[in-house]
Amino acid sequence: MNLMLDAAVVSDTDQAFSNYVSRPVARSSRQEVNSHDLMRGHRELTILHGDQEYRLRITQNDKLILTK
Repeated sequence: MNLMLDAAVVSDTDQAFSNYVSRPVARSSRQEVNSHDLMRGHRELTILHGDQEYRLRITQNDKLILTK
């Protein structure tokens, strides 16, 4: 499963541009997962969150639906 870069990573472009920014810009700490990697070829999966179960499925129109 591919996850996005750590929030602490800063590119050379960001370093150079920061000289012109008056205040620090917060980086997103969100992680991204490609839905194809998550679903692994299936149309539906169950997500366990604490003691709750959620169902994530791909519709016929290729949309994602999350239900409890």
